[in-house]
Amino acid sequence: MPSSRVVRVRSLHEGVAAASLRAGIERIRAELGVSPEFPPEVESAARASAAAPMLPALDRTDLAMLTIDPPGSRDLDQALHIARAGDGYLVHYAIADVAAFVRPGDPVDVEARRRGETLYGADAAVPLHPRVLSEDAASLLPDRVRPALLWTIRVDADGEGTDVLVERALVRSRAQLSYAEAQEQIDAGTAPESLRLLAELGPLRLAREAARGGVSLPLPDQEISVDGEHWRLTFRRQLPVEEWNAQLSLLTGFAAATLMLHAQVGLLRTLPPPARRDVLRLHRTAHALGISWPAELLYPDFVRTLDPARPHHAAMVVACTRLLRGSGYAAFDGELPAQAQHAGLASEYAHVTAPLRRLGDRFAGEVCLAVCAGEPVPDWVREALPTLPGVLRDSARVAGAHERAVLSLVEAGILHERVGEEFAAVVVDVDDEDPRRGEITIEEPAVEATLRAEEDLALGAEVRVRLVSASVEERRIELALVPGTATGGARSAGEQGGAGEQASAAGGDAG
Repeated sequence: MPSSRVVRVRSLHEGVAAASLRAGIERIRAELGVSPEFPPEVESAARASAAAPMLPALDRTDLAMLTIDPPGSRDLDQALHIARAGDGYLVHYAIADVAAFVRPGDPVDVEARRRGETLYGADAAVPLHPRVLSEDAASLLPDRVRPALLWTIRVDADGEGTDVLVERALVRSRAQLSYAEAQEQIDAGTAPESLRLLAELGPLRLAREAARGGVSLPLPDQEISVDGEHWRLTFRRQLPVEEWNAQLSLLTGFAAATLMLHAQVGLLRTLPPPARRDVLRLHRTAHALGISWPAELLYPDFVRTLDPARPHHAAMVVACTRLLRGSGYAAFDGELPAQAQHAGLASEYAHVTAPLRRLGDRFAGEVCLAVCAGEPVPDWVREALPTLPGVLRDSARVAGAHERAVLSLVEAGILHERVGEEFAAVVVDVDDEDPRRGEITIEEPAVEATLRAEEDLALGAEVRVRLVSASVEERRIELALVPGTATGGARSAGEQGGAGEQASAAGGDAG
């Protein structure tokens, strides 16, 4: 159930704006205590392991694998190959084998446990592992032989996984494609077999997700163009191939969870069912935004009706991220966790497909390897499992702060030349304790901001706001409500509730 909003740089031309962006990113890193650089002993250990990885005996370089990632990516965790198998499919999904390079307790391992995950935003990343590994020796770059955890998953004609095996193997990707390149090949009929079959299997998996009651939020990436003194922010909608590709990761994560639950040891990604009040709140938001949510429509099915290209729908998608609060990890060894399911995906699930970027994936992958081989889970994995939920929770907190700070920086950069202008906006959230404070979405440029008004705000109201100030250095914008411009919306839950709405919310809980 991907939810993160990532700000990517679409183009960056030197000038005042580019310098401001880089300086702002440096300030954010300093405030959070994070750095893209690694201590000398960590870099030295990474270079040594890059030169002498532990390579597996199994050679599957015969598989014509390929990768699909954002343009310019270097930290390539996953490569895919799909073939027909009767009336179903045989999926080979290769995952970068970080443990082939990182030994338990070595300097790279210790530093990775401190960082927890890669931080993304704007024109640079703060990587989990040194780039000599994450963007070179361990990355599944094209035309390079690489050690990998090779998942082999049989899928039936309905898109359901029926059998799984994971083992260490050497693989070689044949092509590195961007999402746009992969989609163009599929649309033009020039795609290799793996892509053609992905275009078949992806929709089948999406249909299985819908039948299961799961849902993935269609949050678009935000792309920034920086040229001279000017900033511009746009939303980029997901292409179909991105959804299909994500479904392979989910398929693998479901298989991993099944293996670990069977063995009664592992690390799950979890999300408790949403509280009824939170679903009711979303109903009120939809009503206020003028979006139809019939009583009989469950929450996952409602999300599938949203079009993020429409401003009100985009605001609704962002509001839906509230139901992701409470996501975390559950480590277990012997006794199964009381809360094992990921409510958003309506299934047990594990993160195993991004070990270059997420710490926990390396350990979960090792559990699955041991289970499939009929061997004991390594002691270093078992010893680390109880510590991982806390480490990953802390790193997620830092990642969230980093994401919000980068977004605030970019929004201030976009608006700093437009002080005094008025903008059309929609009130998408109102503070429960102070109805004069709320969140708005400005339609053009695509900016979300806090608004403090002299009067009560109405959820869903269309308003005009005036930009009072914008500071790139402080990552802050100040807006004022233009008096007499608010139309529509509803001021209280009591004005919006109803029996049908409550019945639908209860159904959403069940979904």
